[in-house]
Amino acid sequence: MHIYFSGIGGAGIGPLAEVARQAGYEVSGSDKQPSSYIGALKKSGIKDIYIDQSYEQIAAVHARHPIDWLVYSSALIFEQPDAPEIRFARDKHIRTSKRDELINELAASKGLSLIAVAGTHGKTTTTAMIVWLCKQLDIPISYLLPAKTSFGTMGTFLNSSRYFVIEADEFDRNFLHFNPWLSVITGVSWDHHEIFPTRENYQAAFLDFIKQSRNTLIWQDDAVYLGLDITGTDTIDVFDPTAKDIQSIQLKGFYNRLDGWLAIQAVARLIKADAKQLIGALNLFPGLSRRMEQLLPNLYSDYAHTPDKIRGVMSVAKEMTQATHQHIVVVYEPLTDRRQHYMINDYGDCFKEASQVYWLPSYLAREDPNTRILPPSELIAHLSDPTIAQPAALDEGLKRTIEAHLDKGDMVICIAGGGGGSLDDWVRSNFLI
Repeated sequence: MHIYFSGIGGAGIGPLAEVARQAGYEVSGSDKQPSSYIGALKKSGIKDIYIDQSYEQIAAVHARHPIDWLVYSSALIFEQPDAPEIRFARDKHIRTSKRDELINELAASKGLSLIAVAGTHGKTTTTAMIVWLCKQLDIPISYLLPAKTSFGTMGTFLNSSRYFVIEADEFDRNFLHFNPWLSVITGVSWDHHEIFPTRENYQAAFLDFIKQSRNTLIWQDDAVYLGLDITGTDTIDVFDPTAKDIQSIQLKGFYNRLDGWLAIQAVARLIKADAKQLIGALNLFPGLSRRMEQLLPNLYSDYAHTPDKIRGVMSVAKEMTQATHQHIVVVYEPLTDRRQHYMINDYGDCFKEASQVYWLPSYLAREDPNTRILPPSELIAHLSDPTIAQPAALDEGLKRTIEAHLDKGDMVICIAGGGGGSLDDWVRSNFLI
């Protein structure tokens, strides 16, 4: 079967393309721009990748080698409801779907049990921790991981595996297409407001996801937040975040330790081990890209894009600087303007550990053209202490400012959730090249 992946350079689609190739499918794809990840996919064996998403381009591919299935990302439909590649596939009656349909088919055809990690925050880190532990314990698994790590590729399929570990995102209600053997709920707070207009809509979706899961791991606070009824069920395990055993985890950051405990609990079920026996292996977890990733001495990049996630980053930074007493400096680029209209009153003290915050304009994606874009100054005004922050721009002045802070020995954290052209891209091109 020939599967064509639209948006193959993305963190969600690219790893799935690699898994499909390893599982024996013929794979090709396209993207709107080149990237280092596309280069990595070509080296792995996916040669037919095109930086062109026109009707004519996919028609040429189909003429050379008929396409059986077009797989695309949820974001594509939001950005281009009548995308040329999807139009072509429909014109030619080619099977067309989002990624979840292929994930389910892979799991079913290969006899794999799904382990799905869901939640507003901590999904990627927890998924990576599960993969890390399985590798340390020689448990063969197949997995999809939407972030780079030092210990494996972003997508792997093993014929010997019994489990398929995935990150199940709630955006566009994607996670409701899965019926996991085990679901891991990392934390829940209202997000993706364009999909879930009310907090109750968001909570209901998570409750539906849990109902579809054979077994579930969840924190006590989240169970209460969701109004989850666990009466008379032995398929839902609820954990207390203040439990003594969690304090044995030596990873920096309270939320990292919580993610780690859930990962331990998940893997313990695979090998029927005492969770406490896995703490040593977890303590060696090397981290992953854009999660307090060190780019240079004292210069870090992180993906946080909600106040809760920012608080998690700041807790890690605080623990890292306890001995050095460094000043913590943040460069922050909010992810999408649409999200800011809902979050504006939630920022509060999320940057309280920072001595200075440089606040960039929001990274725009899938915006409503009729909605006013909130400037940095207006968002800053909603901090508990607005005096610690000032508007900034991705320019030479910001580069000199960061250099000055690094020269003084400050810790500088660049927080951005965007992709191409984001703060993360900018800082890498200005400081790593």
